[in-house]
This record gives sequence, C-alpha cells and structure tokens, in this order.
Amino acid sequence: MGTTQQADQHRSAHQRRRQLLEAADRVVLRDGPKASMNAIAAEAGITKPILYRHFGDKGGLYRALAKRHTDALLSALKAALDAPADRRERVEATLDTYLAAIEARPQVYRFLMHPAEDSQLPEQGFDVGRHSAPLLRRLGEELAIVIEERVDLGPESAQLARVWGHGIVGMMHAAGDWWLGERPCSRAQLVSSLADLLWGRLSAVDDRAGSPGL
Repeated sequence: MGTTQQADQHRSAHQRRRQLLEAADRVVLRDGPKASMNAIAAEAGITKPILYRHFGDKGGLYRALAKRHTDALLSALKAALDAPADRRERVEATLDTYLAAIEARPQVYRFLMHPAEDSQLPEQGFDVGRHSAPLLRRLGEELAIVIEERVDLGPESAQLARVWGHGIVGMMHAAGDWWLGERPCSRAQLVSSLADLLWGRLSAVDDRAGSPGL
C-alpha cells in the first residue's frame, strides 16, 4: 500500500506541475517577457508561495518552461532531419522548422531569450544570460550528436561535429532573433540564404554508412 500511495502521490504531483506549466504558458503567450510569478499564480488559481513550492523561483519556472519548449523543438527538428528528401532539402527544412517555431510563438521566444527586456521591474535576481545560454548549449550539443552520428567528418569527427552543432545553432539563433524583430525578408528567403551559407562543406561530406544521412 505504501508503494502504491507513493506512486499515486508522484503522479498527482507530476500532473499538478504540468497544469502549472500550462497556466504559465498561457500567461507567457499573453504577456511575453512581462510574464510575472504573480500573474502565473493568478492564472493557475493559486498563491505565489505555492508556485514557489513547485519551482523555487522564476529561474526554476523558466528552466521548466525552457525544457518543455526545447523538447518540442528538438522533436520537430529531428523530424525535419528524418524527412525523405535530399540533403539540401533536409537542411532547408530544419532551418525552416526553427524559424517557423519562433515565428508561431514569438511571445514564448521572447520570454525564453529576452525575459526582462520589456519590464521596468524585472524579477529580482533573474539573469537572462545565465538562464538562456544553457538552452542554446543544449540545442548545440543535441545537433552535434545528430551530425556526428550521420556524417563522416574524418578522424576528428566528434570535435568537428560539436563545432558545427554549436555554430549552426548560434547562426540560427542570431539570424532568427534579428529576423523576428525586423522582418527584412520572407522566411523562405532567410532559409535559402542561411542554407547557402552552410552548404559549402555540407555538400562535400559523405553520410556515415548505415545512418539515415543528413
């Protein structure tokens, strides 16, 4: 009975945490970087101390939301890489998937990458750089794993794959951030231009034997 009760409590806590994250998502979609712990607690119908009990502080809530959205983005990026198409088409589809994601939910993107930019009174002690950098590093490491598994880069394949992974993510993030703010061209034009930039070395390397290719 004790084990069953503990399992039920764990499921209940997991479900409650998911409900709180969904409430936080609704506030972020509405308020973007201005989303506050007070507003999220009100949306969830709880007091702020209860929200703190689940996430600790705004940094804890940010990390939980970042994981939620990064997991979804990585799943979409991997689906694009697995699409039945030639390499150039998969590269363009992957770039487009990232840009489409930030275009579809710009308030979520701004909350994750620029949490306090629109707020005159940001949450005390919340440092955007300290929290957003690990998100980009995770994307870079995950992409590096895919590259290393699928493309033959020679004797220093693992190191070069990490260089490429982090470099591509950095390029996507910087270009996407600029594009989302200024909209100087269409998404298709940006995808094509970024693919042109990447294509030189990517067009020359071979897929690893037995891999789904890149």
